[in-house]
Amino acid sequence: MTVVPLHAQVVVVTGAARGLGALMARKLADRGARVALVGLEPAELKAAAERCGPEASVWEADVTDLVALSAVAQQVKERYGRIDTVVANAGIAIAGPLLDSDPAAYNRVIEVNLLGSVTTARAFLPALIESQGYLLQIASLAAITPAPLMSAYCASKAGVESFAHALRAEVAHQRVKVGVGYLSWTDTDMVRGADQDEVLREMRARMPWPANRTYPIEPAVDRLVAGIARRSAHVYAQAWLRGMQPARWLLPPLIAAVGSREMARVAPRLAATAAARLRPVGAGGAADEAARGARR
Repeated sequence: MTVVPLHAQVVVVTGAARGLGALMARKLADRGARVALVGLEPAELKAAAERCGPEASVWEADVTDLVALSAVAQQVKERYGRIDTVVANAGIAIAGPLLDSDPAAYNRVIEVNLLGSVTTARAFLPALIESQGYLLQIASLAAITPAPLMSAYCASKAGVESFAHALRAEVAHQRVKVGVGYLSWTDTDMVRGADQDEVLREMRARMPWPANRTYPIEPAVDRLVAGIARRSAHVYAQAWLRGMQPARWLLPPLIAAVGSREMARVAPRLAATAAARLRPVGAGGAADEAARGARR
């Protein structure tokens, strides 16, 4: 099977309005790909697409809406004639103790990150089967290392990692490749938003090196784009993440021991700020705020 070079590919990127997705779309376009940017923020999407050149296109859709996303897949294919690569990047996060979290906002993280990735695959796989293409699922260090105060995000990223591994075996005979992208803390809106919480910022700073650093976004995206060009099964936005894989079975008990001590230390401060985390749900309420404010 001949791999289509990036300069001849049509690439769809979800969650492309800002941060990681927007920069990935631009870097792919810089290498000659025609990019279709999918997201929920029309003004930001348009601005991101303008940085990708005249052949870039914008498609507004919620990744959890199968009807809307399937229509986007059909329209992108009609516009460009094919779809070679899809990057399932859309993601949101909330942080804090489970019992202090707004249930709708918490569930929305699972819905967008995990079920949104499933919906993305459902919508675009027919086109990828036709082109013998590539799906890159963006996961996270959170898939490898479960962390207190981040249970929704960790659960969703562990889920998308497992989903991508299972899907890889399902579609390999159809000559579709599936990859998983891993990132540590990278300088995006999501990470900057988490750092606004004093307790979370302090706990992250106390993590062992190199997991306690925030990494620049551009080298991370360069590594992801290189992985897309190779159609890699695993892509590591920070090189040291590769070394975490052989030792990942050791991490849950270690994190449970260390994390329990940290939680005991910060519990009074978390209790004092619990009211700020219990936001009312309604139209434009907590779930929507979380989705708008903590995207990658």
